[in-house]
Amino acid sequence: MFEGPFDLLLFFIERDELDIHDIPIFQITNEFIGYIRQLEQLNIEVASDFILTAATLMRIKAKMLLPRTEKDEQGNEIDPRKELVQHLLEYKKYKSVLPELVVMEEQRMAQQNRGNIQAELQQIANANHFEYELQDLSLYKLMRVFEKVMVRFEDEQNRPKHTVITYPYTLEEQRDIILQLVQQRRQVTFSQLITEFPDKIGMIFNFLAILDMLQLNLIGVEVGEGFNDFIITPAEGQATQVMQLLVE
Repeated sequence: MFEGPFDLLLFFIERDELDIHDIPIFQITNEFIGYIRQLEQLNIEVASDFILTAATLMRIKAKMLLPRTEKDEQGNEIDPRKELVQHLLEYKKYKSVLPELVVMEEQRMAQQNRGNIQAELQQIANANHFEYELQDLSLYKLMRVFEKVMVRFEDEQNRPKHTVITYPYTLEEQRDIILQLVQQRRQVTFSQLITEFPDKIGMIFNFLAILDMLQLNLIGVEVGEGFNDFIITPAEGQATQVMQLLVE
């Protein structure tokens, strides 16, 4: 078990002797997701910070696959891994001093306070008929404590909340659905697919499935009316037979 997601990431980096300034994000992401799946198989509840870190790794992985358009003030491309590397370096720095702090804590715990302060304060409190814990209490101190509690409560309420949503789509399923529609109707417009899958994620999965099938030469595309619509048709020649076999 690891103390947190950064502890797990550092374990992978140190185990495989990776360069922390040039993390192979594909490898790290796969191993991190694999660890979370092992926890789920063992019926161990996965902490939210692990899930958030997994989502962050997948977001960085997706950015690494896309052309980099973000640049800094000097015109250099911004590495999507930069923020993650900075957090890991900070975590590694604090983790390196933990052994020293543990030794200091053990030394302090072994020491004894001079005199018997608690007994003396209790004796004074009994003589004056009040609890010594309240002897230094004032309205000002109460107001300061109340202010700190309210500030902490407001910070907790305004803290960003991260929600992970699982969508009921896969590229394979959407590809099969589109192939069936094309076989039945001989041609399907993209606007018709939008009507059947109107949500944003459904449109994205359908569009990616169409690109995948075009690359495999399973379908053809014709320009329809307007600039935002096109017609999906069966592929010509042997690709049509392959399409029919896939649909069957």
